[in-house]
Amino acid sequence: MAVANEGLADAIKYDLRLLHETWMGLFYPRQRNAEDTVLGKYRPDETSKLFAYKLLSAAGVLIVGLLYPLLLTGYFVRFQARQLNVTAARLGLFGVIAVFVGLWGGLVALLWFGFSDTFTTVEIIAIAAAGGVAVVSSALSYAFWRIGGRGTTVALAYPFAMTALFLPPVVAALLHPLLEDIIIARSDEMARWMFRNGPDTLTEPLDRFDRQEGHHVIIWFVISFPVGWILGTLVTLADLIRPKNN
Repeated sequence: MAVANEGLADAIKYDLRLLHETWMGLFYPRQRNAEDTVLGKYRPDETSKLFAYKLLSAAGVLIVGLLYPLLLTGYFVRFQARQLNVTAARLGLFGVIAVFVGLWGGLVALLWFGFSDTFTTVEIIAIAAAGGVAVVSSALSYAFWRIGGRGTTVALAYPFAMTALFLPPVVAALLHPLLEDIIIARSDEMARWMFRNGPDTLTEPLDRFDRQEGHHVIIWFVISFPVGWILGTLVTLADLIRPKNN
C-alpha cells in the first residue's frame, strides 16, 4: 500500500519496486508486497534456479526502465479520465447527449444567425456535421463505460472517446477549404507514411486504394481504435501498479 503524503522520491521508488515485482510475479509466486508477509518474498534455493531468478531480475530492470514513462502517461490519462467520468456520471447518458447537442447546436445557431455573412452555408453545415459525429461518439463512449468491465472500457469506451476527439475536425475539413488544406493534406501525408512503413501484407492493397477526401473520415475512425486501446492499456497499467484508492 502506498504511503499517504509520500514525497516524490518515495513515490518513484514505490512505483519502480512494484513494477519490478509485477514483472517477477509473471514467473514466480509471492513477489508483490511480500517482503513483510509471513512467508516473505519467494526466492529459489537451487543454484541453477537462483541464477535464472537473478537473470530475470536483471532483465526486469531494463523492462522497468522502458515501462516507467508509459506508467506516468497512464497516471496522467487516468486522472483526466476520472474528471470526465465524474462529470459524465452526474449527467447520465441523456445528460451527456443534451450537453453536447446544446454546445454544438448553440454554436451552429450562433454561426447561422450571427455570422452568416462570415461563414457560408456549406461551412456551417460542416460544423454541424462535426458536432453530430462528436455527439454520437461521446454517447457511445459513455454507454460502453457504463456497461463496465476493463475489457469493454479498453476495447470500446476509450476508442469512441478518441473518435469524438479525432473525427469532428476531419469532418469539418471535408467542407471547409482552409481546414482541408491543413487537416486533409496532413492526414494524407500520415496515411502515405503508414503505408510505406507498415507490413506489406496490409499496406500493399491499401496503397493501391484511391483515397478520396471522404475516406479520411474512415482513416481517422480506424486510427482512433488503436490509439484508444493504447491509452486504455496505459490506464490499466496505472491501475495495476497503483489501484484507484492509492
